[in-house]
Amino acid sequence: MDLEARSLQPNVKAVLLAKLREYKSDLNNLKSEHKRLASANSNQAARDDLLESGMADAMSVSANQRGRLMMSTERLNKSSDRIKESRRTMLETEELGVSILQDLHQQRQSLLHANDTLHGVDDNISKSKKILTNMSRRMSRNKWIISSIIVVLVVAIALILYFKLSK
Repeated sequence: MDLEARSLQPNVKAVLLAKLREYKSDLNNLKSEHKRLASANSNQAARDDLLESGMADAMSVSANQRGRLMMSTERLNKSSDRIKESRRTMLETEELGVSILQDLHQQRQSLLHANDTLHGVDDNISKSKKILTNMSRRMSRNKWIISSIIVVLVVAIALILYFKLSK
């Protein structure tokens, strides 16, 4: 099973290898418990022969306790599996959170840069507006000056013609 699990895709492989390790440790625990119980059973059998019927009730109580202990152990193993799965999910969530925070940081930097650029463009537009306003004022002033010069010249020509024609 170990070789089969190692030949699978990485995302499935990690999960299966973790379960396989858990199963192996459970198997080792059960083997050691079996050895302990087997040696206890052989000792128990010798005691039962010696003590006969008085110990029969104690064995049924011991078997009952052993059954409850095995059920408790099984529940504990299931709880441990759930805790491991929760921890794995927590680590994945943490990695995802870190990734999202990095993306948000990059987006913030982009927005700050865009904001700085926008302020620079706004300043340039303000300067351009002032320059165009000044140019418009100068153009209007120059029109008035040229118009005034033309009027003065027309009046001067008219006066010159009047004096020349009147003589």
